[in-house]
Amino acid sequence: MKFPALSTSKTLNFPANLIEKQKIPFQIFLRKISVQGKTNRSVKSVQALSKNNSGSISIATTVTEERDRLFDSLRNEKGWIHFVGIGGCGLSALAMLALKQGYEVSGSDIEWSSFMDGLQEAGALLHIGHSVENMQRNAASRLPDAIVVSSAIPQHNVEILYAKSVGVPVYKRDHWLGKLTQGYNLIAVSGSHGKSTTASMLAYVLDGMGDNLTAVVGAHVPQFSGGNIIFGDGWNFVLEADEYDGCFLGLSPYIAIVTNLDWEHVDIFQNEEAVKATFRKFLSRIRVGGHLILCGDSEGAYSLLTDGKQPIGSHNWRGLRSRPLEKCSDSYNITTYGTTSFNDWHASSIRPNLKGGCDYTLCHQGCSVVDISLQIPGVYNVLNSLAVIATVVTLFSDQSPISNTINRVSLHLNNFIGIKRRFEMIGTIYGCHIYDDYAHHPTEVSAVIQAARQRFPNKSLLVVFQPHTYSRLAALKDDFANALSDADQVVVTGVYAAREIDEQSVGGRELAATIIGPPSEYIPTLDDVVDKLAFQISGKPHWNIVVLTLGAGNITTVGPKLLYELRRRLQVNS
Repeated sequence: MKFPALSTSKTLNFPANLIEKQKIPFQIFLRKISVQGKTNRSVKSVQALSKNNSGSISIATTVTEERDRLFDSLRNEKGWIHFVGIGGCGLSALAMLALKQGYEVSGSDIEWSSFMDGLQEAGALLHIGHSVENMQRNAASRLPDAIVVSSAIPQHNVEILYAKSVGVPVYKRDHWLGKLTQGYNLIAVSGSHGKSTTASMLAYVLDGMGDNLTAVVGAHVPQFSGGNIIFGDGWNFVLEADEYDGCFLGLSPYIAIVTNLDWEHVDIFQNEEAVKATFRKFLSRIRVGGHLILCGDSEGAYSLLTDGKQPIGSHNWRGLRSRPLEKCSDSYNITTYGTTSFNDWHASSIRPNLKGGCDYTLCHQGCSVVDISLQIPGVYNVLNSLAVIATVVTLFSDQSPISNTINRVSLHLNNFIGIKRRFEMIGTIYGCHIYDDYAHHPTEVSAVIQAARQRFPNKSLLVVFQPHTYSRLAALKDDFANALSDADQVVVTGVYAAREIDEQSVGGRELAATIIGPPSEYIPTLDDVVDKLAFQISGKPHWNIVVLTLGAGNITTVGPKLLYELRRRLQVNS
């Protein structure tokens, strides 16, 4: 691995211009309408008709506006919210936040997920399978005040159709998030990869610094008492902002972070240009006087700054990639970060540390500032931490000396242990270390393999990869093969179809046959993978090996099962 060289300077010059934020308290409220003594959900949208200047009729009040009024009325009343697709990482967090806010919460999904455990413990009423009965209580005399729908749920879902037929307001996740975050200093963490870790790291640091923030993250965070949320009453709201289905286009962030940009969600975006177009729309949502914090190392993300427009005051913008200046069309400020010195903030002298993570020297505009130490491995986590530093300085440099702010941030970054399913240690037995990671895109697979090499430079690396969705595998098969070729041994399982039907000619077998270099094998079922690896490893119990299970599906069950089976065969107590 080649790390960037250290840049040194004798002086440090920090920008001082931060925009004063207008702070407006806000909370979601739903309206109940009483008709003849009963709560009635059959509220029809009122469409007021008026004549415009040309004499034609126009619709002045839309369905969206009616939903907005429902959101904002009767502020002292909490209602019943039903979440369709509640088992997913995104919607489960919104459901947990609604519980914390005092709402009655129910939800449904096609199968149980680990996110639903915490929701059930917190008081949510959960259903497996979608049915009209999930939304009816008291012999159908009581219905939800609103339903919120995951982006992964089709519009012909029975619960959506029923809600519309009886007048229950239906909110897609983007509209719900937009209303949820109004009135806050919204910090929206976007990007093709690294959103969950960056948002979690940022929220953890802010919380540790005493900021009474609210945060919603699409992953379980062991250091959050709320699992995947923090519920506070301050002005800052950290949100993992997902580009899938254009979900983040309903937001109006004060600060937008773009960690990187890649061709991802190939079932939604035809190519990388389509992804860029959606991100450009997202950047247009940044509030005037707000801030864009962007990874300058990512070619895709950096291209968002060079879209044929030269920001005011810039020099050689499209040429030598000199450091971007602070203003973009007098709309919002820009800060870049990365591992190269043309960025405003960059990491130099990146090196492994004794905690299994990374140390580096933080630099600002070419000047060394302080050494940073992380417990979590990988250059990608160095980049994530740089995004956090740039964001916190943006938020608080007008409240305390920047050097004090950075020192406090450094302390909390050092204590951050990561999130679930991101290079998560499952267990160790003799010379075998078992880790699990959510990586399901070639860029992510390559990054986590690199992190494993960093932490365990002298161990063999056996990767078990479960492709996630047929469309992604078909579009990126060669990239997956290249990324997996950096392992010492590869096992490819059957495809985790998720929301898709097998209509592709490419599967796990074809991917395994494409990998050049390490021995690669296709084993379709996860139980057979466990048996195969348990037999192989138990025959050489002191073999120095790292088993890394990768994928966004149920591959996460392999690690614990393998550890149990190895302990049983080797007669080791847990």
